Amino acid sequence: MTAAGAVLTRLGATPLLPRTGDDPPVTIPRDPAREAAERELSKPMYHENDPSLFQRALNRFWGWVEDLFSAASGATPGGGFGLLVIVLAVVLLAAALWWRLGTPHRTPTSAPPLFDDRPRSAAEHRAAAEAHAAQGHWNQALQERMRAVVRSLEERALLDVRPGRTADEAAAEAGRTLPSHAGRLRTAAREFDDVTYGGRTADEPAYLRIAELDRDLERTKPVLTSSAHTTASSSSQGAAE
Repeated sequence: MTAAGAVLTRLGATPLLPRTGDDPPVTIPRDPAREAAERELSKPMYHENDPSLFQRALNRFWGWVEDLFSAASGATPGGGFGLLVIVLAVVLLAAALWWRLGTPHRTPTSAPPLFDDRPRSAAEHRAAAEAHAAQGHWNQALQERMRAVVRSLEERALLDVRPGRTADEAAAEAGRTLPSHAGRLRTAAREFDDVTYGGRTADEPAYLRIAELDRDLERTKPVLTSSAHTTASSSSQGAAE
């Protein structure tokens, strides 16, 4: 028995049998029959094996992807192979940029101060830096060594003590009295900012560069400008009082 015959049987109708020449023609109104068939076929028993809503949505999505790929391959020189080459090139370029630039991070509108609220001496910052370096914590080691550089310049009265100073500001000010190290000071400040606020990761060579700068600055005599001379004189007078 056909599916249509099964539906008619469930509706209480007798399926049409082959007619002989003497049988009268059987006529069934079209609209009532269609409505009855639709009601019968809407029952859950006829849809037990239908794909789920998720499966239907997934099939539509992959159909859309296939159509998109077909349209793109038709418009690309070389067809599907040419499109594949372009996609691979884009993926490789994105991977190279990610490897070179790292994970994107928000850049702060203004850099926070170099020091925290608890003042420490240059020697204390150096000891903290060496302790972090011994454990391979290069981010913290670099940060503490940069703080040691700036604190040492403050202790030598080459920089005025200013709690809200940033690493870039300290490097710019120190570069005026230590011009032979101005470039290295700017580089150290930039590396400090990259590690502290830019999400970058320091390594041992980066730490060793700032440690070497710290030692070199201790042996370097400043070029006293008028402002630096005034700062030094004020500090000396304050110490004498």
